[in-house]
Amino acid sequence: QVQLVESGGGLVQTGGSLRLSCAASGRTFSGYNMGWYRGAPGKVREVVAHIRWSEGYIYYADSVKGRFTISRDDAKNTVYLQMNSLKPEDTAIYYCNAVRGVIEYWGHGTQVTVSS
Repeated sequence: QVQLVESGGGLVQTGGSLRLSCAASGRTFSGYNMGWYRGAPGKVREVVAHIRWSEGYIYYADSVKGRFTISRDDAKNTVYLQMNSLKPEDTAIYYCNAVRGVIEYWGHGTQVTVSS
């Protein structure tokens, strides 16, 4: 069974840092585009960052540019999101996503809370 499991969330003060990890199991995710989204339960998720497999193209939402860094380690089947200079508006559930064509997987999310 394919699973994406996020970890690394938590409570941090404004200006702090967190590193999220998304470990994939059940299959290799080489060839998949990987991304991080965030949102509240039952609401539309917004893309935070994603990284393509083929050419390594990386996209960041304007709200996180210069503060967040996405990376992947295909040998470990893991994608990371380094989050620095965190702000209260970054508070959300962060979800990992893997997509290849019409095949898509989601993790269950990890809560990030930034206190002011």
